Amino acid sequence: PIWLNWPDDEVAHDEGATVVAFGTQDGVRIEREGDIVHVTLATPESRNAQSPATWRRLASVPEILTPEIRAVVLRGEGLSFSAGLDRRMLTPEGVPGEESLLTLASYDEAGMDAFIRGAQAAFTWWHQVPQATVALVQGHAIGAGFQLALACDFMIVADDAKLAMRETSLGLVPDLGGTAPLVAKVGYGRALEICARGRYVEADEAVRLGIAIDQVPVNDWPAYTAHLLEPILAAMPDAVS
Repeated sequence: PIWLNWPDDEVAHDEGATVVAFGTQDGVRIEREGDIVHVTLATPESRNAQSPATWRRLASVPEILTPEIRAVVLRGEGLSFSAGLDRRMLTPEGVPGEESLLTLASYDEAGMDAFIRGAQAAFTWWHQVPQATVALVQGHAIGAGFQLALACDFMIVADDAKLAMRETSLGLVPDLGGTAPLVAKVGYGRALEICARGRYVEADEAVRLGIAIDQVPVNDWPAYTAHLLEPILAAMPDAVS
């Protein structure tokens, strides 16, 4: 499905800096700078907690990934990458404009499958598109936040990063696509241990296990990301996709 149209008045151009700003909507800011698209989770007051609106916005990003775009960089604004699911989704009131997960529990199997597929659309494209995708993770990346970072081709963690699959503590399973890449990175046994125990994986362990490729202070992210992507952007598109 096409989740979002991009109206002309939402797109702001800064010719001097070659930046195209697609605006902030549903807590997600999207900008293009040259051949890189920057996606920022932009609700730091909630530690970038996610709702279905967040997922619809993220799922729409591939609509602007034209062939000349070579990379997508994802980060969270503020102290945390993402605290995961907005806990209000687990209350009867839910998030304004969205159904509570308690209501979704009354859906039949087809309706529940449709909801899950829609949510997963925000996560699966990051490793399916030809562009290189990079997650820059600081602070907490919990549940859906951890799964979103795992969806990217590369994860860079700050010194204070804490990653965890906390779904089991809420009576949920991590069903947004994060378990497959976690197993691919660390093996079945370690992935099961991390998910079943819901424990924190800190930055140094994330690098040691191969979840992240490097531990880099936040202030050094721009230079590090440029260095990481430089040879990728220089390569022929069909060679690195």
